[in-house]
Amino acid sequence: MSFWDLLILYVIATSLQPIMKQRMIESARQKLIARIEKKRGSRVILLVHRQETMSFLGFPIYKYIDINDSEEVIRAISMTDPSVPLDIILHTPGGLVLASLQIARAIKRHKGKVTVHVPHHAMSGGTLIALAADEIVMAPDAVLGPVDPQIGEFPAVSILEVVKQKPIADIDDKTLILADVAKKALRQTKDAVLELLSGNYPDDVAENIATQLVEGRWTHDYPITYEKAKELGLKVRCDIDKEIQQLMSLYPQPVVKKSSVEYLWQPRK
Repeated sequence: MSFWDLLILYVIATSLQPIMKQRMIESARQKLIARIEKKRGSRVILLVHRQETMSFLGFPIYKYIDINDSEEVIRAISMTDPSVPLDIILHTPGGLVLASLQIARAIKRHKGKVTVHVPHHAMSGGTLIALAADEIVMAPDAVLGPVDPQIGEFPAVSILEVVKQKPIADIDDKTLILADVAKKALRQTKDAVLELLSGNYPDDVAENIATQLVEGRWTHDYPITYEKAKELGLKVRCDIDKEIQQLMSLYPQPVVKKSSVEYLWQPRK
């Protein structure tokens, strides 16, 4: 075998190695999901967002909850018998309110028990999804986040604060329009949170949770720990399954685009 033959074989092997490694990780992930489903008698759905990097150009792509995610999660839930429990594993910085609410409402309608597991973080829209569950299970260092609406690059509550503090004659038309939108966004988001909490929490507890999460008590990236979530009155535990935590190790930082939602492609009865 000549030098050039060896070089070609080396190039082929080097090119195939990342693909083979990815296939092995995906296979291990699917086996672990199947094991967790068998152990818990549930449908496991993962919503995992990683920062991805284009291998050729090297620039980052930030992933978040979008309409594609909501379509996939709702499809997975519709393939599951209503009596089968759902285990939703969230790892996300948040995303579109519309997509997050669609997922949350689908979870809320499911008749079987729904448990949301947070190994690391489920911020903003991720927290909105978690609020629809019957129970939230967090790792000791995992965090949730406030769900106060953002208008463009500004928090809705901060826009309203400007209108409160300045004479109306000193406020430009654009800010007044943003303030009107902010007022509506706050009301709509709080109503949505109360809707998701209804039935699982007494009215006064739900009102307190909604007020603190929506009305700008903290900055949007404020980390709500297990202890803080418990203090708020959320139904939360801190004994996450080791196999669920192990799943996250099978989501290495990718170099190619892949689906954010994963589940076993068959009905659960």
